[in-house]
Amino acid sequence: MKVVSWNLLHTIGATVDEVVHIAQEEKPDLLLMQEATAAVDQLPGRIGGHYARNPLPGRGHGLAAWSPHPFQATPRQVTLQPGIFVKRICQIVALDRFSVANVHLSHGQLMNRRQLRLIAGHLPFSAMIIGDCNMVGPALLPGFRDIGARGPTHDMGKVVPLRLDRCFVRNLSHVRAEILGQAGSDHRPIAVWLDG
Repeated sequence: MKVVSWNLLHTIGATVDEVVHIAQEEKPDLLLMQEATAAVDQLPGRIGGHYARNPLPGRGHGLAAWSPHPFQATPRQVTLQPGIFVKRICQIVALDRFSVANVHLSHGQLMNRRQLRLIAGHLPFSAMIIGDCNMVGPALLPGFRDIGARGPTHDMGKVVPLRLDRCFVRNLSHVRAEILGQAGSDHRPIAVWLDG
């Protein structure tokens, strides 16, 4: 199974055409997006599949999931501890063997780790947390392994490259992880292949 995650940079970043391209080029079983606007809602009309978007409270963008396969249930939303400026949520997609939490966490390095622990409590034993974690250094998330590709995923003003987009799993085996090519966003998409 292949999972791709990408922070689109809301209205000034990746276009719907670029999202369509990555879905068609990479052929993920699950494509997760952060900072997805209503423009991305046209995705199933363009390439078929199944889609759900959960806007962040008070924002024009949020978390979105697309799959060529039907969702087991409508992806659900979990409210997280709010950051200083933004109220945060995560989107949980239930699959046959495990659940995936699509995240865009706060910038505060203590807060985003607290948010991760809250999310972990809403997931079954076999689970993945993936997305823009805005996190530097170890996650300190008991029971989960960091399996994301090592390397910068975000260019902070083209000065400081950071690995902000991460993937954590519990009770899942993976084959490999990659950072994909740059497009219209300041984040690069990440891909993870799971075993079996």
